[in-house]
Amino acid sequence: FSLLLLDLEEYYFEQHTAYHVTASSKKERKIRGSFKVCSRSVIFDPEDLSEPILKIPLRDCKKLEFVEKENNPFNEPTPSAISISCVQVIYIKESNVIAPYRHERGAKKMTFQLEVWSKTEDVVQTLLQLHRASCLEKLGDQTAMIAANLQSRLARSSFDKNCFQSVAEKPHMECAVEMVLPLVSNPGHVCITDESLYFQPLNGYPEQVIQIKLHRVRRIYKRRHGLRPLGLEVFCTENDFCSDIYLKFYNTADRDEIYYYIATFLENHVTEHTAESYMLQWQRGHLSNYQYLLHLNNLADRSCNDLSQYPVFPWVLADYTSVQLDLTNAATFRDLSKPVGALNKERLDRLLARYRGMPEPPFMYGSHYSSPGYVLFYLVRVAPEHMLCLQNGRYDHADRMFNSIGETWKNCLEGATDFKELIPEFYGNDSSFLENKSLDLGRRQNGSLVGDVVLPAWASDPSDFLQKHRTALESQYVSEHLHEWIDLVFGFKQRGSEAVAAHNVFHPLTYEGGIDCDR
Repeated sequence: FSLLLLDLEEYYFEQHTAYHVTASSKKERKIRGSFKVCSRSVIFDPEDLSEPILKIPLRDCKKLEFVEKENNPFNEPTPSAISISCVQVIYIKESNVIAPYRHERGAKKMTFQLEVWSKTEDVVQTLLQLHRASCLEKLGDQTAMIAANLQSRLARSSFDKNCFQSVAEKPHMECAVEMVLPLVSNPGHVCITDESLYFQPLNGYPEQVIQIKLHRVRRIYKRRHGLRPLGLEVFCTENDFCSDIYLKFYNTADRDEIYYYIATFLENHVTEHTAESYMLQWQRGHLSNYQYLLHLNNLADRSCNDLSQYPVFPWVLADYTSVQLDLTNAATFRDLSKPVGALNKERLDRLLARYRGMPEPPFMYGSHYSSPGYVLFYLVRVAPEHMLCLQNGRYDHADRMFNSIGETWKNCLEGATDFKELIPEFYGNDSSFLENKSLDLGRRQNGSLVGDVVLPAWASDPSDFLQKHRTALESQYVSEHLHEWIDLVFGFKQRGSEAVAAHNVFHPLTYEGGIDCDR
């Protein structure tokens, strides 16, 4: 089981040890596993890994019933059960293989028996309530009813102080939060003491409590989450771009109180860095281009836990065909003073002609340089379950996959709607995102399977590609021009007349303030 089996914006509420009862012509078969109640579905996760995970969307349920136990004096008593009549069952991880989900449509009746019989009726009542929410016509009404259910659960529970590591710990405050992970979030309670930050998930998944000792914290950042000032991200390292925990609060005041409590604790241990201090370190050569870009991404609210605001790095090379990579030739490099959409003059002319004829507010690029889909386009080989979660249990068409670095660059130059930049992994040390170990990602039109990413001729293998790509990022040419790209993505050319002059205008909804989140 993984939270990625949930739909986007779905919550996992509770689990019960249970049996899936199937009846054949000869005898009854019971499969033991975990019956998981989620906000939009029921998931049964069998203990036997060869059995598939079953997911039943609540909107596809026609009848949810509590079946009372039978006390027949001539037979063994039959335990009470949950009976679900539905029109669709989704089969996931069949034979424990990560693959596209199998949707089986048609009338079905599923029976589940909880190991603790006495809880059956309560679980059915919960399911009936969530089923009513799933059947509401308007998505906004569904979301509001589920949110009310979640807040009720959080209000009826609190942080279990028996989880403190020391009896001498003094709690400062606790409140309801959600732990944010890529594509999913997990509700629970946060508690901060004079020694540690604790998070306790409402559902006990993946563990009963997560603890971070305050003396290990090196950096904390306030975050926008869903365009609202509700996030807090905590790092126990100086330079990693993945944090130790990312929390979303339900109001800004709670977030700020915990932020300032940790910040006060850190004052004696850690030097606070600003964009200006990082820039000075970079100019003096104390920070590499890679480290500086990571810090700028962090300061700009970009996080590897939020795929809608994942760290963004530039394409720095324009040569993916030569046998030898010549880093002394300026023509080898991409023009860093222009956004990707302006690198091809013919395409830009077409976009500008459309832009001039648009009603207010006009834009040049209808898609962005970074989005969850683009991030997973690059990472599908190491994050296949994330791709399946984002795309309703399917991979993208094989010919639209990340098949070749050269092809991807060519499409970014020539495609009508492709303006994407890169991600930090292209300049890191782990090449696994370029290699396909055993995933069946489909077959292309030319008959070939989607395998490893095709590398430029100048790279002998994935590790060699990353090493040369990182060398290019740190080269003299890029060091002299990187500030121009930074101005476009993080600086003064993001908006207004400077953005127009730099041909750097994206769809209005991609900017903060482009939509009123509270309406």
